Amino acid sequence: MNAGLATATAPATERRRPLQATDRRRHQRVKVNILGRYMLEDRREYPCQIIDMSPGGMAVIAPVSGRVGERIVAYLDQMSRVEGKISRVFDGGFAVELRNSVRKRDKIASVLTWLANKEALDLPEDRRHDRFVPKNTLTHIVLADGSEHACRIIDLSLSGAAVATDVKVESGDSIEIGKMSARVVRRIEGGIAVEFGAVQSRDLLEKHITVDPRAMRKKFGTSAIDPDQSILPGQSAPKDPSE
Repeated sequence: MNAGLATATAPATERRRPLQATDRRRHQRVKVNILGRYMLEDRREYPCQIIDMSPGGMAVIAPVSGRVGERIVAYLDQMSRVEGKISRVFDGGFAVELRNSVRKRDKIASVLTWLANKEALDLPEDRRHDRFVPKNTLTHIVLADGSEHACRIIDLSLSGAAVATDVKVESGDSIEIGKMSARVVRRIEGGIAVEFGAVQSRDLLEKHITVDPRAMRKKFGTSAIDPDQSILPGQSAPKDPSE
């Protein structure tokens, strides 16, 4: 697949110029190298390579281009199914305006955040266990002083997690995330990386670390969660008046 894609690759400056004008205003694009397959409206299917992506669009290097406005469905590594319409055709490929559900956009944003921070994370579990994004990314953390803070899971492995939060913690701090105990390994851009005390079962991990959106709204208020189910930075649980 790579060999075929290489022949279709245009110079970087030529590829990227059309994309920046269409998507820059709404979403920040991340340079990626994601392989997959795409299908045009006539149901023809081809291999492809995504070279940059945001929750709202992507640049596709492909052997066959569709027409502007044509619907496209793609199946990508780490993303599964995404769909949208071709917004621009360029030498060696095309740009796609993605049209997905709120949950799918949230998943794309989480995966892209992980990819952008992958080198910075450099956690032991990166090498030992595959990372994945849970269906529900909402959770909360409890600090040593008992304060609770809404946050969002960027990704998980069986031995650790990357969490989006602006709460100030230090490496080595012990916290609770969902119903699990963890230790802060380091701060990353936009959040923290944590390590669990022991390797977890995937089924139990998702059950114990994530929090139902209804419970989140009850604890932190509806303002804690935006329409895209993204946690608003700095949201803490209100104090109990009896305390």
